[in-house]
Amino acid sequence: MHYSSCPRLESVHIVWSEPDPPSDSLFKFLHHVIESKSTVGRCVKLKFDINKEDSLNNRFKEIKDLETDAVFSIDDDVIFPCSSVEFAFDVWQSAPDTMVGFVPRVHWVDSLEGNGNKFRYGGWWSVWWTGTYSMVLSKAAFFHKKYFKIYTNEMPASIREYVTKNRNCEDIAMSFLVANATDAPPIWVKGKIFEIGSTGISSLGGHSERRTECVNRFTAVYGRMPLVSTSVKAVDSRNIWFW
Repeated sequence: MHYSSCPRLESVHIVWSEPDPPSDSLFKFLHHVIESKSTVGRCVKLKFDINKEDSLNNRFKEIKDLETDAVFSIDDDVIFPCSSVEFAFDVWQSAPDTMVGFVPRVHWVDSLEGNGNKFRYGGWWSVWWTGTYSMVLSKAAFFHKKYFKIYTNEMPASIREYVTKNRNCEDIAMSFLVANATDAPPIWVKGKIFEIGSTGISSLGGHSERRTECVNRFTAVYGRMPLVSTSVKAVDSRNIWFW
């Protein structure tokens, strides 16, 4: 509930896919935390979005009562200072149809397979080495709320089915969706990230191979590679000496 202290936050939605509903004690505790962090005259709403099915697609289900166009999608095991979130929101406002986020990833043509129609997925070290990226992960990113509806109702169903079956790549699916709609790259924002949980599935063996499979599967579904690479990075020059 750290983000309830960020000045332009309107509401907090927790995507809940556990077998049992959240307890009353949990709701009361979180509500108390939000109230304690909110400023005078400002009320941040708290809502649990309950899902019966345990699927990573739940993250992008349409939220009917959203009052803002901007959505900040954030994992529960990472924290960013409000100043970084505010800056990213300002960047997003300059390009509200694209994804703006803190965690870049990249793809490139696999020269060893196919005829220019096979690709590889690259993690952070690939971004660092090449200086380019083509995705920002939804573990910490802004995007327009309209993409919830497109993801759930208009994106090819085979992609959602693949995500549910393999319990992976919903973030890549969203990157493909937005790139396909805009024909433009995302925007990477430099920010300080604090990891407060485990390393997750990205630390498991074969992670890059599974992500590469997702990239190629989704490319085949779309009939083209929609991701656009870029080397642009948004930096808040007020906070650094060199930029």
